[in-house]
Amino acid sequence: MKHEDEVDRIIADWSRARPDLDLAPLSVFSRLSRIAKHLDRARAHAFERSGLSSWEFDVLAVLRRGGEPYRQSPKTLVQQTMVSSGTMTNRIDRMASRDLVRRLTDPNDGRGVLVEMTQQGQTLVDAAMTRLSDAEEQLLAGLPRSERDRLAALLRRLAASVDRFESPSTEPITLPTLD
Repeated sequence: MKHEDEVDRIIADWSRARPDLDLAPLSVFSRLSRIAKHLDRARAHAFERSGLSSWEFDVLAVLRRGGEPYRQSPKTLVQQTMVSSGTMTNRIDRMASRDLVRRLTDPNDGRGVLVEMTQQGQTLVDAAMTRLSDAEEQLLAGLPRSERDRLAALLRRLAASVDRFESPSTEPITLPTLD
């Protein structure tokens, strides 16, 4: 038995208004968009309860996942968080002022800098990760493990397909004109 959701109602309305359009992509991306909004709220709440903003979590998560001694170059942080170098410099400054990270001279390159997570940063990112894991588990509670695994596999394929449009080596998406 099919349970209709808000996206089904939206697509039905658009189908009546614009029967000339293929609305199948809307059924995927509108649901992803709605799910992303719920996920953003759950993540923001988990991070806030742990004393972090989302962007602080992102930076600390890169450092934590890298393993001890929890150091990375700013370049690595930029690549993995997908922000500009100027944005990352600002973030590192702000996080250093909160004693979440510190800058160190790169021992392999005296002109280089490494960013190291502090004990305070590790405590907060670990708490946030636990809360995030719990929140995301609640969001997925309605799906059995086999469906979660299938969904993850499908989303991995979709992400790879979508990522090709974001790669600097590919041409931007050209949308048709509405002349």
